[in-house]
Amino acid sequence: MKKHIVTALLLTTFICSAQAEEAAIRATLQKYIEGSSYSDPELIQTAFYESADLFLSKKDQEIWVLSPKEYAALFEHRVKGKFNGREGKILAIDRANDIASAKAEIRIPSRNLYFIDIFLLKKLSGEWKIIGKAATQMTEQ
Repeated sequence: MKKHIVTALLLTTFICSAQAEEAAIRATLQKYIEGSSYSDPELIQTAFYESADLFLSKKDQEIWVLSPKEYAALFEHRVKGKFNGREGKILAIDRANDIASAKAEIRIPSRNLYFIDIFLLKKLSGEWKIIGKAATQMTEQ
C-alpha cells in the first residue's frame, strides 16, 4: 500500500512540474504574441534571448533574418498598447527537459495575412526564452 502511495505522489509531482513548465513556456510565447499584437517592442524583446535569430517571410525575398531588437523595432512607430489587428494563437508545445519547440498561427485579417510561426525555446537561468523563430506566410484555406 505504501509503495502505491509513494508512486502516486511521485507521479503527481511529475505531472504538476510538467504543467508548470508548459505554463511558463506559454507565458513566454504570450509575451511575443501580446507584444506584437499591441505594438509593445519591450515586451516582444523580453520573450527572446538577445542573440536569437528570427527567420521571417517577406515578399520577393527568400529569407529575411532579423534580431529580436530589429524585429521589435518594426512596432516602434505604432500606438503602444493599442490592438493592431494581429491575432496570435499557440497551436502546440513540445518540451524535453530544458528545451522546447512550439507552433503558433498569426493572422492579420485586415490585410488578409496568415502566418505559421515555429519557435525554439530554451530555459536559461530559470526562465524560458525564444532562441529561434521561423515564420512562413500561408495561403488561406
